[in-house]
Amino acid sequence: METALESRAVIEECVNRSHEGTIDFATVVSKLISVGVESYYTDYRRQEHVYYLSSRETHSMQLSTPELSIADQFEAKDVREAVLGSQRGEIKFPEFVRRTMSAGCVGYFVWITGRQVQYFGRRGEIHVEHFPKN
Repeated sequence: METALESRAVIEECVNRSHEGTIDFATVVSKLISVGVESYYTDYRRQEHVYYLSSRETHSMQLSTPELSIADQFEAKDVREAVLGSQRGEIKFPEFVRRTMSAGCVGYFVWITGRQVQYFGRRGEIHVEHFPKN
């Protein structure tokens, strides 16, 4: 079992590399599983990621968002296009953040153990994307 310090180091690596656009989502998920992360929440309004581990520990990390307002209307189809672009390797995390904010997404919950991501709009709209089957 990983220590809290080791878990935090892996989470920080994933966050930093995501923000740099040098790691893909599948690799992030694999690394997070290895240290016991069950889920995480990315909050664009608070500019924060919060990671929830099976040990009941949590770790929060700063999220750098672009100087861009979150669109008022939630456009699930645009969120889906950003997800597909990311899955195909056409866009990296910084561009993914820009596109989902432009689509009215205020944040999302990644349920690693549930193999899905829930994207939220400011009025409670939810768009669910299931992890691709490999």
